[in-house]
Amino acid sequence: MPPENAPDTSVVGLVLAGGLSRRMGGGDKCLLPLGEKTVLAHVLDRVRPQVSRAILNANGDPARFAAYGLPVVPDIVEGFAGPLAGVLTGLDWAARNAPQAKWVASFAADTPFLPADLVPRLLEAVAEGKADMACAASGGRAHPVFGLWPVRLLGDLRDAVVVRGIRKVDAWTANYRLARVECAIEGGIDPFFNANTPEDMAKASGLLNHLSLA
Repeated sequence: MPPENAPDTSVVGLVLAGGLSRRMGGGDKCLLPLGEKTVLAHVLDRVRPQVSRAILNANGDPARFAAYGLPVVPDIVEGFAGPLAGVLTGLDWAARNAPQAKWVASFAADTPFLPADLVPRLLEAVAEGKADMACAASGGRAHPVFGLWPVRLLGDLRDAVVVRGIRKVDAWTANYRLARVECAIEGGIDPFFNANTPEDMAKASGLLNHLSLA
């Protein structure tokens, strides 16, 4: 039997880094330093223990992520079509490369404080609510980028994105039973705080120092 705290082998982790980072002045905000590591390294430290394997959804030269040792998968839809296109890319990758996977769990690449127990909580919410999928929330606000997506709906999502041109996550999930997992804001830190601007990076550094001293 696997260890009690072993990651679920049916879940592939998808870290979404396909945006243009306009508010950060362009480039890969997830590669900016935060403490002694990059933002992406903090994210992966929390994601990897929760999933059987992790992949990174990012466009452009994959060599810039070589140090992280994980597959880099570009959008299968052209034109920086947003996070829903990233989810589609993750489901497509899982269907082709991880036949045992039933789920793809998605995470934003710029959220260094994301919950370390999010995936099991999403799985539990789906099972208890007999839902099709699940997303996270905090402070009463939904965070659809942090979701649990069934590989079985790959064809439906492909039709929505490629044929019908749907770009918003909420517009697609509205057609299914969606469970919601509320995550606590503890010590004034929202677990889904994301670093979009230089000011956000300064705040993230302060939050990291606060956690280190706690």
